[in-house]
Amino acid sequence: MYTAEPVSTQSPAGPGNAPGLRPSVRSRVGGVRASLRRSAPALLVYAAVRAAGLLFLTAYAWYSGAHPRTLLGTSWDARWYLRIAQYGYGTVIPSGTQHAVIYNDLAFFPLYPMTVRAVHAVLPIGLVNVALLVAWAAAGLTAWAVYLIGERLYGHRVGMALVLLYGLLPHAIIQTMAYTEPVLTALSAWALYAVLTKRWIAAGVLAALAGCARPNGCAVAAAIVAGVLVDAWRKRKAGRPWFEPRAWAGALIAPLGWLGYVLWVGLETGDLKGYFTVQAGWGSRYDFGWSALRYFKHLLTHPSYFTYYVAAFIVAGFVILFVLCVTDRIPVALLVYSAVLLLIGIGGAGFFQCKPRFLMPAFPVLIPAALALARARPRTAAVAVVSLAGFSFCYGTYLLTVSPLAL
Repeated sequence: MYTAEPVSTQSPAGPGNAPGLRPSVRSRVGGVRASLRRSAPALLVYAAVRAAGLLFLTAYAWYSGAHPRTLLGTSWDARWYLRIAQYGYGTVIPSGTQHAVIYNDLAFFPLYPMTVRAVHAVLPIGLVNVALLVAWAAAGLTAWAVYLIGERLYGHRVGMALVLLYGLLPHAIIQTMAYTEPVLTALSAWALYAVLTKRWIAAGVLAALAGCARPNGCAVAAAIVAGVLVDAWRKRKAGRPWFEPRAWAGALIAPLGWLGYVLWVGLETGDLKGYFTVQAGWGSRYDFGWSALRYFKHLLTHPSYFTYYVAAFIVAGFVILFVLCVTDRIPVALLVYSAVLLLIGIGGAGFFQCKPRFLMPAFPVLIPAALALARARPRTAAVAVVSLAGFSFCYGTYLLTVSPLAL
């Protein structure tokens, strides 16, 4: 996340050269500070837009007689995460419907609820408060890494625009909910930044952690492997030694978190396919996008909930932006990461209204839009940002206060 510069061991003590610290540590601390200073404007912009969204939600929640903390911290899947954090795994609830759906908490990966449990042990301010605190901290870390990626590839203005667009996604309210997406996206973004800066071990460890956060965390591991292969190919093409032990070690570490949890569920259930059986019990299966195509057709011929139409619009928008990313030739690791998220998010059957949430970690697809926003005239950019903000705040509030569909 920073570039270490050699520092003389004879450097005198002073500001930034604290006695007792190794030179490499001092250099890294200085690098982090410099990175944070560069990112500060983007972090402030992100905090401002998300705070505005929360204020909009709070005002409507109080008007409608609901409590905003309850909406953010205990809606839908958040209740499952809180239960796992408090009691551990072991909850199985038959749906009682004719479809014989079985809700098993083994469908939820452990990193976020276990982090909430650990933080709550040292900061006993209430489980819901801790869950929101962890999610908000992760959202801030995400914005930091997203800015650094945009800045490294295209400069400061694009980095700012990328963070702003990520914070103004129509469903950006999820970034401040007690959900796993903020944690997954934070780990993914920093892992991708580590790939871009060739910190292979850090990239592998972060990818392994991301694999413990959500089922689609395997996309990060795929990105790390792709980054290592591309780096090796370029070195070989240039006539340099292509085998770098740290890079291949990072590639081997990357999938361990995802594989480890899937195998553990298999052991718990006594079935090697146990995790996928659990997901099937929820009504989730992979059909290569056929159900999504049928749902698009359904929306054209039958009236349905507003949420479904917006979900269809967002899915289509992400696909178009991904094609633009391919034509713009963004780094291969970012392309592979986004492609795997799209394949998993769109290819899965069921929960059509949740597909925008599944695609939200695919922030690299916003790069073409960020480039356009950064190059636009100030008046054009202002109109675009205000329009996006208005829709994002209204739609996020609608999702949590009006829409009857699971988020």
